[in-house]
Amino acid sequence: MIEETLSEATGKMDKAVEVAKEDFATVRTGRANASLFSKVMVNYYGAPTPLQQLASFQNPEARTLLITPFDRAALSDIERALRDSDLGANPSNDGNVIRVVLPELTEERRKEYVKLVRAKAEDAKISIRNIRRKAKDGIDKFVKDGDAGEDEGSRAEKELDAQTKAHADNIDELLKRKESELLEV
Repeated sequence: MIEETLSEATGKMDKAVEVAKEDFATVRTGRANASLFSKVMVNYYGAPTPLQQLASFQNPEARTLLITPFDRAALSDIERALRDSDLGANPSNDGNVIRVVLPELTEERRKEYVKLVRAKAEDAKISIRNIRRKAKDGIDKFVKDGDAGEDEGSRAEKELDAQTKAHADNIDELLKRKESELLEV
């Protein structure tokens, strides 16, 4: 029972780290890439649809991205969604493709992105701590109900704390890498 609780908590913590990694990828650095637009939702025939499902992406230059919709009727909806997003992009529509030229990152904008990345990292750490708390409650319940001994419970808590620290350190490492990437000129 305790082993199942520990392995479930570890799996959830791994997932939290993956989500943090994906969130970090959506924060832009100096170069345009398709992952920047992974969180952009387009109102497509009344349903919010991820942009990745509606168009293909090409990267002809470092700060330019060409977005070619699979359905030309969605062109104006995609353009509106890009304009409303918080990416600071100014899309231009030529009737066939949407050209997005991302502005040069200023020092002020880079610092804003660092703050955003730190907030995302803290959210991921909070998620990991919540997973730890839930698993610890489960372990305490097993010990209280007599399904496991106190020694086994304390050993499981130590293992849980080690997993929590390892995953939090992993997020800190990802944060440090992303910060240096953002501040690099």
